[in-house]
Amino acid sequence: MEHLGFFERAGPFSLADVAKATGAELGPVADPVTSIKDVRPLADATARDLSFLDNRKYLSQLVETRAAACLVLPALADRVPGGTAALLTSEPYRSFALALNLFYPDALRHKAASAGATVSIDATAQLEVGVVIEPGAVIGPQAYIGEGTRVAAGAVVGYRVAIGRDCYIGPQSTVTHALVGDRVTLHAGVRIGQDGFGYAMGRHGHLKVAQIGRVVIQDDVEIGANSTIDRGALKDTVIGEGSKIDNLVQIGHNVIMGRHCVIVAQTGISGSTELGDFVVMGGQSGTAGHIKLGNGVQIAGTAHPIKDVPAGGRIGGTPGRPLKQWAREVAVLTRMAGKHDK
Repeated sequence: MEHLGFFERAGPFSLADVAKATGAELGPVADPVTSIKDVRPLADATARDLSFLDNRKYLSQLVETRAAACLVLPALADRVPGGTAALLTSEPYRSFALALNLFYPDALRHKAASAGATVSIDATAQLEVGVVIEPGAVIGPQAYIGEGTRVAAGAVVGYRVAIGRDCYIGPQSTVTHALVGDRVTLHAGVRIGQDGFGYAMGRHGHLKVAQIGRVVIQDDVEIGANSTIDRGALKDTVIGEGSKIDNLVQIGHNVIMGRHCVIVAQTGISGSTELGDFVVMGGQSGTAGHIKLGNGVQIAGTAHPIKDVPAGGRIGGTPGRPLKQWAREVAVLTRMAGKHDK
């Protein structure tokens, strides 16, 4: 039996509606009333589908596509085959994302279970209209959840936690000591607001230091499965708007993350690190505590900066150093190892 799929598709939509939703312009031969049924890759698209091209290495697929329409850069309009309408946009991939939102409006609103009766909602909790609580979820005292938010099966929203509108709190995730903005997605098993790793170290043992700060997650943040964000010790741990955090990431207490950062899987950000806007950290990278990464800094996978990095810096290696220097060092060692083998 054919699988019914996990998401309901909307539409079909006219080409004019697609162009409006994606911010694209109709090409010179595009028929605005053309009906578009679905969104598919270039190689799989049919005469009822929309596709896109964002990487020139797929130009050969563009030439051969059978898509009804394709989102492309204006400079590539002449490469679109005759049977395919060009939708001209300066950001094809972004326009493609908007198209997916049009055709699959529920795709970002995951469903772990049906809403049911086996839920535990404290009498003092406040839920706006349209909140969905799945079976097994627990909503704590004085919690607040905004309109359109879904709390998935087995999730816990703790005491006085505030969650904004149109959020998704994934299955088996826990949110405590946190203020969460609008349109935030927490995937399965995310842990928000647990103790920061704070101890007064000594010869006779390590005294735990109370962590009385919060976690503040701004709008449009997405946090991958089984990632953890510790609450601050005295001040807040802050995740800036639009930032995207992959699976299995650890963010320590008092971290301040700017807007639209991208943190890839298995990265660890030590306590009191400050990240500017649009910082990118590759997989399995990490930082020493109490350092600052300026706006636009890029940290290569497995790299570990141990001191401040100015805006626009690119770091590789352990301990972290400028990417070009690290690359030269690796090249020299590779040549030396080759000579020794001979």
